[in-house]
Amino acid sequence: MTIDDFVVRVATEDDTKYALQICSEMEESAKARGTGIARRSPEYIISKIRQGKAVIATHKDGTWAGFSYIESWGHDNYVANSGLIINPQFRKLGLARAIKTKTFFLSQKKFPGAKLFGLTTGLAVMNINNDLGYRPVTYSELTDDEEFWKGCQSCVNFNILQSKEHRNCLCTAMLFDPAVDKAKVQDTDA
Repeated sequence: MTIDDFVVRVATEDDTKYALQICSEMEESAKARGTGIARRSPEYIISKIRQGKAVIATHKDGTWAGFSYIESWGHDNYVANSGLIINPQFRKLGLARAIKTKTFFLSQKKFPGAKLFGLTTGLAVMNINNDLGYRPVTYSELTDDEEFWKGCQSCVNFNILQSKEHRNCLCTAMLFDPAVDKAKVQDTDA
């Protein structure tokens, strides 16, 4: 099996049927790795899909393979690429990179000029973000929108974030500011 066996695209209404499976895998993956992935409800995932703010990968046989979504904060000045999850049977094929790349360009299209950011504990995601043009930053360079930080409440490390007054945690903050940073890849859909 190769990356060519998959379609990576902006999710559509037909993809809402995968919402429960996506949420379940997010939760199971967080438990298995002992890391903090904020819990999301199927209704939340469906809303992202319906808003055109989600990217999905499916195998050519129709099996759900991966997912990510975008969320805007601070009056649309900051955009988080969040919820990246890969179906365990399709890991290590390059889907995470393909989904992150598609989500990166979807974010720029929907929110031109916004700063793109993410929080992660995963080295693979850090490497992908770096390859896209993100750079590690302190939390003070991220959105100060309290609603964003509320999303961390379901993370196993939330007490650390609170004790550090949102200045740092176990996640690495990464930022792409289009006014400063240059994308290191090209949009294949442009």
